Amino acid sequence: EYGVVITDQDSRIRRFLEKPDWSQVFSDTINTGIYILEPEVLAYMELGKSYDWSQDIFPQLLRERKPLLGYLATGYWCDVGSLQAYRQAHYDALRGKVRLNIPGERGEDEIWVHPTARIEPGVRINGPAVIGSHATVRRGAVIEEFTVLGDSCIVEREAEVHGSILWNGAYVGDRVRIDGAVVGRNCSIDRGSELLEGAVIGDRTHIQRSSLVFPHIKIWPDKTVEAGARVTESLVWGPRWSRTLFSEGGVSGLANIEMTPDFATKLATAYGSYLGRGATVITSRDAHPTSRMIKRALASGLMSAGVNVQDLRSIPVSVSRFLLAESGARGGVHVRISPHDPRMITVELCNAKGAILDKNAQRKVENIFFREDFVRADFMGVGTLEYVPWTVERYTERLTELVDCKACHDSRFRVMLDCAYGGASTVLPTALGTLGCDLVTLNGFSRPLEEPRTAEEKERSVLELSNLVKTVEAEIGLLVHNDGETMHVTDHTGRPIADSMLLSIMCMLAFATGDARVVAVPASAPSVIEQIAEGFRGRVIRTKSDPAALMGLALADRDRIDLIGDTEGRFIFPRFHPAFDAMISSAKLIEYMARSGKRRLADVVALVPRYHLRRADVSCPWEKKGEIMRRLTEEAEQGRADFTEGVKVITDRGWVLVSPDAFEPTFHIYAEAGSPEHATELIVRFREKIETLCS
Repeated sequence: EYGVVITDQDSRIRRFLEKPDWSQVFSDTINTGIYILEPEVLAYMELGKSYDWSQDIFPQLLRERKPLLGYLATGYWCDVGSLQAYRQAHYDALRGKVRLNIPGERGEDEIWVHPTARIEPGVRINGPAVIGSHATVRRGAVIEEFTVLGDSCIVEREAEVHGSILWNGAYVGDRVRIDGAVVGRNCSIDRGSELLEGAVIGDRTHIQRSSLVFPHIKIWPDKTVEAGARVTESLVWGPRWSRTLFSEGGVSGLANIEMTPDFATKLATAYGSYLGRGATVITSRDAHPTSRMIKRALASGLMSAGVNVQDLRSIPVSVSRFLLAESGARGGVHVRISPHDPRMITVELCNAKGAILDKNAQRKVENIFFREDFVRADFMGVGTLEYVPWTVERYTERLTELVDCKACHDSRFRVMLDCAYGGASTVLPTALGTLGCDLVTLNGFSRPLEEPRTAEEKERSVLELSNLVKTVEAEIGLLVHNDGETMHVTDHTGRPIADSMLLSIMCMLAFATGDARVVAVPASAPSVIEQIAEGFRGRVIRTKSDPAALMGLALADRDRIDLIGDTEGRFIFPRFHPAFDAMISSAKLIEYMARSGKRRLADVVALVPRYHLRRADVSCPWEKKGEIMRRLTEEAEQGRADFTEGVKVITDRGWVLVSPDAFEPTFHIYAEAGSPEHATELIVRFREKIETLCS
């Protein structure tokens, strides 16, 4: 790997040979390739001709007995001409073989931690290791020996980094495993991904969720690896963009890591190009400062495409969609923190009626985005920006037109309302007060950093609501969150009503009061809804579960369908507006109870036929999903089956639904049966079948 050199006592080079084989080695002194030259040496070179120092210039100097001297240095030397040698140099430095001033405070077990780094409780670090300035390592993460974290790196919960070098600004998501790899500047390695021994990830590369990078794979800078991909070859040419831009509910990304102002501007320019010059778009956001930043970038992108912007500022998404439908604007954009992950920002693009863009429109926006086929207005055609004041009155006025206010006033339900520090706090207390409810409000102001988003936080909020319902002797407990889209309910004893049961009782009450003749529910909803409908001569339409499909159905069949609901506590009343809205849903639930003569939800639950619903998720590589669906479809066609969404196998004792996630390398399995044991048995059987087909 190195040239060898012999010097005399005066440091003159007597002999050297560049990169000999072992039969030619005559010394253990190597040539490092570091040279200090006098200007006269340049006289040995002709302009425009290439030379090699060791092959051409130095032999000539030796022949002419010119002074060619060598400095014999002691210490460590490593030629990092290979990636393996690059990693080895780090390992040797951490072993103490190099006289190197490692930044940070040296602690036990040869662990250097910069004073500005943040190490949360519950982190395990096995030295030697280096944690750079302003780096963050979160609870449950493991940093194993010979790991170097550069400045401003972030390692999320339960991630493991073994013997790897992460350059400045690298992001490592939850449950990521990095083993003997090199990760470049400002890379993002998303949740559940794995980088194996010798992998090298170039600067600004994005490894999306649950991806696997095989050993010694090299990914050049500025690439994107799709979620669930298995990278078996080095990625050099082509950006390998994400499979799709949109996910459920809109376009989402890690705040200021994936969803940056630059990205948002480009997205809005694509949307504006799709709508066309001169169009008007309504923009709005939740109260989080990151949402404000992204919304302003979106407004800039829209205006650059010649689109006019009317900004509602901070407002619940349900109200924004309602006002959009009444405004005459061509489309809408709402920015909010993701309902499921407080680190994520979601940008929702809506049509003129306030519904999420359908798949066809999404593809058109994606094509413009990826091809960068943007419409750019000239300086005279740039769009305008107008701040539009909004009030609760128009929304509540329309809401009360669709609710039997007299029945609600006569019943005067005592309601425990938890607004969960969300946007609904600006609207819902006023709306329920208009209905004559005896209202006790909790967390009734906007504080976006404290709004429950993770499953654990939502569970705690429901538990707190349950306790308070009993304390204040309320008849109904309501938790409204997800920017006013989702509601969870408890009965008078504080017992939480499961989301699938809430869907069942909403359908039952809507049929019983004559408010609905036709309802629409996802394929995964319990089959007792059909039994309920039969008793009231109603009709049930089964549909897909994704929000775009549900809102599209509400828009297309507004005059035929009276109620649409899913199994996550979200409802649409198409005659109000074609989008999820927990505020009108809360009001209608109270109306239904009042008109039915029932004061206790427990009494309504008792009328619902017994059922047992179970759910499980199974990870599966993207490349296997199509084959598995084909195999399951072929088997299902031998018996009773439904293909509204995924594959639904119907048996005498129940049913099981296998649905591939549209945006993740995952299958969702739902099962319903007359007993919990049989429902679990169906889940286990199909989970094992999918796992076998994945292997």
